[in-house]
Amino acid sequence: MQSANLKHVYASMLLAMLFQLLPWEGLALELRPDFMLLTVIYWLLRAPHLCHIGTAWFAGLLIDLATGGLFGQYALAYAMTAFLAVSYQRRLALFNIWQQTAYVFFLLLLTQTTAMVLKLFGGNDFPGWDYYLHSFSSILLWLVVILSPIGVEAPPHKS
Repeated sequence: MQSANLKHVYASMLLAMLFQLLPWEGLALELRPDFMLLTVIYWLLRAPHLCHIGTAWFAGLLIDLATGGLFGQYALAYAMTAFLAVSYQRRLALFNIWQQTAYVFFLLLLTQTTAMVLKLFGGNDFPGWDYYLHSFSSILLWLVVILSPIGVEAPPHKS
């Protein structure tokens, strides 16, 4: 496995942003995974000294700018998710892949629920339960990435 550095983190986040900005339409738009959030969660769990809550907040601001919705809703949702991911990062190392996947699925649902509540406070209508389809497609993509032989490991942290 290759050792991670800031170039890997930012290059993968740039790639995730490009995938997020692709012109999705129809069913593909409803099923589109949250590429940026998955990338942030991946790096928060793999290399928390390279990707932290501030990085998640900034990634959320970029998504806010890209979606053109209520400014700060994804920044807040991503920061809350990052806080929970970092809080339990050491314990997750003891979990098997399926338990980690369940936790990541919880984080994805939390992010979407937070964004939806903020949209409702902003005056939008309830989007319906299909709003959560993003979480299901995102967790499938998470499994593909985690179970693939390609991976990046965090370098040993210098204290």
